[in-house]
Amino acid sequence: MRILFMLFLFMAAIATDAQPIQMVNEKPRVVPEVTSWTGSTGSVALSGRYVLVSRSLAETAATFARDYEELTGRPMALRKGRARQGDVVFVCRKHDTMPLEGYQLTVGVNPQNLAKGKRDVQTVEISSPSSRGAFWATRTLLQMLQAPQPASQRAASSREEAVRELPCGQVIDVPQYRLRGFVFDVGRKYIPMDYLRQLVRMMGFYKMNTLHLHLNDNSFKKYFDNDWTKTQAAFRLECDTYPGLTASDGSYTKAEFIALQELAEQNGVEIIPEIDAPAHSLAFTHYRPDLASKEYGMDHFDLGNPDVYTFMDALFKEYLEPSPATAGKEKGLPVFRGPRVCIGTDEYSNAKQEVVEQFRTYTDHYLALVESYGKQPSLWGALTHARGTTPVRHEGVLMNCWYNGYAEPDSMRQLGYQLVSIPDGLVYIVPKAGYYNEFLNCEYLYDNWTPAMIGNKHFAEQDPQIEGGMFALWNDIPDPSITIDDLHERIVPAMQTIATKTWTGRLVSLPYKEFEKLCKSLR
Repeated sequence: MRILFMLFLFMAAIATDAQPIQMVNEKPRVVPEVTSWTGSTGSVALSGRYVLVSRSLAETAATFARDYEELTGRPMALRKGRARQGDVVFVCRKHDTMPLEGYQLTVGVNPQNLAKGKRDVQTVEISSPSSRGAFWATRTLLQMLQAPQPASQRAASSREEAVRELPCGQVIDVPQYRLRGFVFDVGRKYIPMDYLRQLVRMMGFYKMNTLHLHLNDNSFKKYFDNDWTKTQAAFRLECDTYPGLTASDGSYTKAEFIALQELAEQNGVEIIPEIDAPAHSLAFTHYRPDLASKEYGMDHFDLGNPDVYTFMDALFKEYLEPSPATAGKEKGLPVFRGPRVCIGTDEYSNAKQEVVEQFRTYTDHYLALVESYGKQPSLWGALTHARGTTPVRHEGVLMNCWYNGYAEPDSMRQLGYQLVSIPDGLVYIVPKAGYYNEFLNCEYLYDNWTPAMIGNKHFAEQDPQIEGGMFALWNDIPDPSITIDDLHERIVPAMQTIATKTWTGRLVSLPYKEFEKLCKSLR
C-alpha cells in the first residue's frame, strides 16, 4: 500500500512540473480554403514590418502593407536588412511543381535565419514563383488575421493582441483551375464605377482572377409596348468613332475604364471586356437602324449587310488599337488593356441554314480580328446551335459553355476550344425574373459542383482544356427598384462559393454550414 502511495506522489509531482502539452495548429479558416496545411505549434505576433528579399515583389508588398493598415488600424512598414522577429518576408522563388499562381506561406522559424543559427527568430515568409501568387498569399494572411480560427488556436489574451497572432505552420496553396470568375451584365443596368472598383478589390480578396464585363445589351420588347424603338438598350463605353452611341443613362469614360483595369490588375484580377453581337445588338441598331434584321428583330444585325462589318470593325478598333504616337511620345496602350476580349455571339437565330453560315462567318471574322490585335478571343458557346460547314477557328479561343443545347461541351472540347464552365441553371442569377436563380444554391454548389461539371457533362478534374469556372448576374428585368445593394447581396455569397470551388475544388474539407458561417465573418 505504501509503495502505491509513493508512486502516486511521484506521478503527481511530475504532472505538476510538466509543461502544458502544445497542440498542433489546425488548418487556418480562410475563403477559399487552402489546398495544403502542415500544422506546427505556437503562434507569431506580427512586428508591423516587412522585408523584401526579392525586389520584384515590391508592389505586392506595398499593397499588402496598405491593406493590413486598413484592416487592423496598425502600420506595416518596410524594414531594410535581415528579417527579425515577427517580420513578413517576401521572396520570389521557383518551385519545381508549383504553378505561377501558387504560393508557400510559412509561419514560424524562417529558413534563412535557421541557416544562420538563429533558431529563436520567427517570421512569416511568403514565397511564390510570381507576384500574382505572392499577392494571393497576402490575401490568405489578411484573412487569417480577420477570420475566427478554431478554438484550439485562439489566444487567451485580449482581442487587441490576438488580431496580430498567426498560428505556426506552413500553407502550400495551388489553384485547381486557372480561371475563376464572374460575368457582370452592366449593359442592361448601369453599375456605377465606384461599385466596380469595390468589386475588383473584393474579388482579389477571394482569389477570383477574372471579371467579365458585358458592356452592351438590351431588354425585351415585351416590357416596352412590344416596340423595339422604345426598348431599353445601352452601350456603356465612351465612344469617339460613333458620337451619340454611348448610353445617356450611365456610361464609363475611357480614362476611368482604364483606371478600373489598372486597379483590377493590382488586385490580381483580369477584366475581359465584351462587345456583344450579332444578337443583343439593339444599342447599335438604335444608332444605325439600317443594320437591323427585318426578319429576326431589331436586336439582331442583318448579317447579309456588309455595312455591319464596317461598323463593328471600326468599333473594335477604337478599343483594341494602341493610342497613336504623338510628338515626343511613343505609341501608347489600347483602351482594352488585358490579354482577352469577348466578341459575344450568343443566341442568334438558326431558323435558316443560310443565316447559320452567315453567323459562322461573322464569328470567325471577329475571332480573327481580336487575334490580329494580339489578344486572345473569347466567345459565348453557340456552335452546336449554329451547326454548319463554314469554318470557325478554335485554336487559342476561350469559349463560355453556358447551355449545352447551344454548345455541346464534348464536341467543343474535341474541336479544341478552351472551355469555361458557366452552366446557366446552376450559376446564373437574374434578379426578380422568376426564372434562373434569385440567389445561387450555394450549398448544392459547394457540396457537388466544380468546373469539371458543365451542365450534365462531367469531365476529369483539372482537364487541361477546362480553363475554369464562373458565375453570372444578368439584369434582364428593367426594374429601377433593384438597387446596387440588392445585387451585392446576391453577389457576395455566390462569389465566396464559386471562388472556393474554382480554387480548392474537390479538396474542400469544411462542412457547408461551417463554411457558410466563416463566409459571413469575412464580408
